[in-house]
Amino acid sequence: MGTRSLAPLGMTKVLLTTKVVKGTIPAMLDIQVIDDPATATIALEPMRSRLLSELALPASAATLATRVGVGRQKVNYHLKALEAHGLVRLAEERMWGGLTERLLVATAASYVVSPSALGPIAVDPDREVDRLSASYLIALGARVVREVADLIRRANDMGKRLATLSIDTEVRFKSPTDRAAFTKELTEAIATLVSKYHDASTPGGRAHRLVLVAHPLPHKSIPKEH
Repeated sequence: MGTRSLAPLGMTKVLLTTKVVKGTIPAMLDIQVIDDPATATIALEPMRSRLLSELALPASAATLATRVGVGRQKVNYHLKALEAHGLVRLAEERMWGGLTERLLVATAASYVVSPSALGPIAVDPDREVDRLSASYLIALGARVVREVADLIRRANDMGKRLATLSIDTEVRFKSPTDRAAFTKELTEAIATLVSKYHDASTPGGRAHRLVLVAHPLPHKSIPKEH
């Protein structure tokens, strides 16, 4: 905690005391997965979503009110809801005379709503019949979000790092025939590797989920000339 005097020209000297919570600004997560329906509702409300984006760095309600063009009381109302649901946290307190100014910061740089937030209507790959469909691919992606979010949460609670593997690349096929040949060779290669390394019985081993998906790249929109 530090104290300094501010004495602007023509104004009475004001004593400013700054207190950083727990000695440091809390670390911000890269991504926070939201799996609680109420928290998802809070985060998706347009003004609260805007406030979260403005809180990449600590800011007070007064500062935010100026940025978003909304009254301070209304900003405070939204901030209390965000804080109550663990989407923002206290980073610093400043004492201006007898008044306390709270600076809040977002808990993460970005957020993802888990399918778990939808409860029993959430997408589930076990309910998809056509495993060659785009719907099944989406269901697999949703399961990855749900499962990895839970694993990360458990790993963080234990102070451990979660071991994962991600591969992201692009391939352009000159024809559907080449695409089919690529799919066949890749499937065979994965089957060979799985057969080589899969061990269902050795003590201390751990099962991993391997998901491989591919889809056409979205067309890039070309700006229209005026």
